Amino acid sequence: MVRANGAVSLRELARVVQTSEVTVRRDVRALEAEGLVDRRHGGAVLPGGFTRESGFPQRAMAATAEKTAIAEYAAGLVREGEAIVVGAGTTTQELARRLARVPGLTVVTNSLLVAQALAHANRVEVVMTGGTLRGSNYALVGSGAEQSLLGLRVSRAFLSGSGLTADRGLSTSNMLAASVDRALVRAAAEVVVLADHSKLGAETAFQTVPTDLITQLVTDQPPPESERAGAELEALADQGVRISVAVPAPGGKAGADRGDRGERAERGERGERGGDPSRRDMPLPAPRGGVHPGLGSGGPLGQRLTDLAPSRRR
Repeated sequence: MVRANGAVSLRELARVVQTSEVTVRRDVRALEAEGLVDRRHGGAVLPGGFTRESGFPQRAMAATAEKTAIAEYAAGLVREGEAIVVGAGTTTQELARRLARVPGLTVVTNSLLVAQALAHANRVEVVMTGGTLRGSNYALVGSGAEQSLLGLRVSRAFLSGSGLTADRGLSTSNMLAASVDRALVRAAAEVVVLADHSKLGAETAFQTVPTDLITQLVTDQPPPESERAGAELEALADQGVRISVAVPAPGGKAGADRGDRGERAERGERGERGGDPSRRDMPLPAPRGGVHPGLGSGGPLGQRLTDLAPSRRR
């Protein structure tokens, strides 16, 4: 079943072989010891080729300056009185800390950490999904979480994940988390992905958001030696994803204060060029052919990736 489908849940295995999930879990553990499958929370996948999910403490300590800048930029996209959904993750937790300053906001989330960050925000209404607690990332998952999202409609979803490629879109290494993220996407008119450059080009087992459903990516500037990340950004832009690059300021904080960031983000959405130091226009790497598709021979190589994203029919 794993070879045929790439992944399978313990519940489905138990149903097919007519035994208990306890027995299936023991057998999957034995198969992993033989190198035949890799265990995932709630299931099993084919071994190799996918990025494993690290523990929450390790994820929280990784790329902290980049995550801070990404969260600061993303918070500038949110308007007073808006209703949004925010998924689980260390970057979305950083976003939630900044959303506490947006009056009249309604935030729907399956993340205990997002809810905790907004718990004392008097002007923000927090709505939590139901579901079963997944302790590794403090998120509610399962059918209870998905059912509670039925009938919901909000303006935007802010999601993170374990990997992002132009071919598969956003993905994660946990089957139950991926299923809830897909339900969050269905509730939103637009999808904003928050992912630092280390996620670009990474493959994980379960797709959450296909590329054609991603409206905007907020990321950081990949280092010059990261050719794969730069290539993925180029490919994502070619497929219509709007790319926004947040630049960490010294000390790990975004370079704009609250007073002018929202206005600058609004100018950016209208296509005007602002001077927000938390955002830098990223030069598009030229392909081997010399000129990026869509640019004339006189087109500037430093044209913004956001300007290169073609419009898509939804």
